[in-house]
Amino acid sequence: MTAIPDSAPASADERVTGETGHEYLARRGLGALADRMGIEFPEFTPTRAVATMPVEGNTQPMGLVHGGAYVVLAESLGSMHANFLAPEGFAAVGIDINATHTASATAGIVTGVCTPVHLGRTLTVHEIAITDERGRRCSTVRITNLYKRLA
Repeated sequence: MTAIPDSAPASADERVTGETGHEYLARRGLGALADRMGIEFPEFTPTRAVATMPVEGNTQPMGLVHGGAYVVLAESLGSMHANFLAPEGFAAVGIDINATHTASATAGIVTGVCTPVHLGRTLTVHEIAITDERGRRCSTVRITNLYKRLA
């Protein structure tokens, strides 16, 4: 069981980031893996985040998007959003991720829509629905992040 930090962060309703989502992403950067996979964030707000990823270059040998690529897209969304909402002096670190793949794209782009399920004082839970260009759900991912005090 994880201990609650000495000074638990404010609840989600009390958090004020002071910058827009895109300002946050520009300041922080997306990371080498997200860059390599072609992930882009057209929408990033306190209530949801949206990212796209090309199918090309992110497939397994049968030409389908690799299941791990869906998870990278989802973890990028969920972790970045949790950190965007993190109180000053805290960072969100992933402690659990679960993915259910129900279809797979073979061309075009896939889009992940990340919405918070729970924004607590010590844990965040986000759900990411990933769809293909036809709107068909390809993967549903849930990620849990723990707020950890920065040293």
